[in-house]
Amino acid sequence: MAAGLGLGFLAVLVIVLWISSPYPDSGPGGALHLAAGLWLLAHGTDLVRYETLSGVPAPVGMTPLLLVALPVLLMRRAARLGSASGDGSDGDEVLPASVVFSAVTCGYLTVGSLATVYAAGGPMPADPLSAAWHVPLVAVLAAAGGVWVAKGRPLGPLPEWVPKGVRRAVARPRYALALRSGAAGALVLLGGGVLLVGASLAWHGAEVQGTFLALTGVWSGRFAVLLLALALIPNAMVWGAAYALGPGFALGAGATVTPLGFEGSAAMPLPRFPLLSALPPQGPGSPVTWAVGVIPVAAGLAVGWFAVRRAREVSYGETALTAGLGSMVCGLLTAGLAGAASGPLGSRELARFGPVWWQAGGAAAAWTLAVAVPLGVAVHAWRNRPAAGTGDEWHVPGTRELRWETLRRAAGVPLVPDRAPVAAPAPVSPVPPVRPQPQPNPVPVPEPDPEPEPDPVPTPIPDPVPAMPVAPPVLPVSGARVLSRRRPPL
Repeated sequence: MAAGLGLGFLAVLVIVLWISSPYPDSGPGGALHLAAGLWLLAHGTDLVRYETLSGVPAPVGMTPLLLVALPVLLMRRAARLGSASGDGSDGDEVLPASVVFSAVTCGYLTVGSLATVYAAGGPMPADPLSAAWHVPLVAVLAAAGGVWVAKGRPLGPLPEWVPKGVRRAVARPRYALALRSGAAGALVLLGGGVLLVGASLAWHGAEVQGTFLALTGVWSGRFAVLLLALALIPNAMVWGAAYALGPGFALGAGATVTPLGFEGSAAMPLPRFPLLSALPPQGPGSPVTWAVGVIPVAAGLAVGWFAVRRAREVSYGETALTAGLGSMVCGLLTAGLAGAASGPLGSRELARFGPVWWQAGGAAAAWTLAVAVPLGVAVHAWRNRPAAGTGDEWHVPGTRELRWETLRRAAGVPLVPDRAPVAAPAPVSPVPPVRPQPQPNPVPVPEPDPEPEPDPVPTPIPDPVPAMPVAPPVLPVSGARVLSRRRPPL
């Protein structure tokens, strides 16, 4: 289904352009063969152009990256819908991920083989060897992405057939941070490339408009040129990133565009195309072209910033290693994009168009490594610094109490109720001794007869009273005392 929708979309577009063209060179059969060739070109397959002035077949290997989005999105959607078709709620059979992946991939490759055979009879047939590995590569990656999304984007451990050392190494957090920081650096490079392309198109607006109007005078031709220019915008982004990195890009075998200068070839004039009209003038560079060096510096800053982990137990060496791995990831992504955005447009002088993948990737890794590692260590030190006013000074006797007392006075209410001071016992004045007074002589009184004594009553023995503990004296406390407060249970 995905392959049929992609072929149908391109076939309708090509047929519309062929019908509206005032000078059709072939019939509808040739237009359909061309649509099959364009569909294969969207997968990165090299086409071969036999109708040349020299008679030598010329390869066409530059793939418009915007055109690649068509088969990738369709294939990804087909795999995602196939994985989510049965959820088991109504008794449906849930298909395993491997079954969905195999079914979608095999069907897509079958249609791709038929399209390769059909395109062989057109004006620009596909190279069989190139189609044999480009089409399966795109189909496998897109189908795997669709199945992974349909299964909830699981990030579990690797399968058991992967070596144990590899599984243990990949599970470390540094590799996830390295992937994230490297992707951030690559995105910054692409954003800088977009800014360069847009600024150059605006600066050379008159030349770009003149080239666009001079290519053809009919609206169908101008519409086709506009579609081709839009499809090549992502390629121009990658070219702009390679230009900012320093290696630049090639415009044939004898022309190279770098910030240090544009070394053109007088023997090979450049094709008249709107995007090529925005190139800098030939000759040595200028401070304006040298200023593009801020783009790779910004990419290095992004890698260093995202490579820092927030945990305080991570050492500086671990942070530097993560930033270095992020730089390697950024270099690999840049190299892959540079390789996909370049390719031949012919033979001899037109055999090289676009940046060299290993030069762009190496420059991206070197730039980001030189900036990301020092920045990552500095950010790590800044994030893990002790906060101002804390540390050992907080535990100095009296300092914490004074701060809490200041907070209590500022709030206007006591944070902790102060204890009432204990009053000192009042002093007891000494009592003077009482002197005995002299008594007068007693008058004799006759004694009465003694009465009989009653039986003795046993005197009850009182229970022993436990001694009350004497509380120790309370010493005066300076400032307010901090009591721990527990949060009530939810």
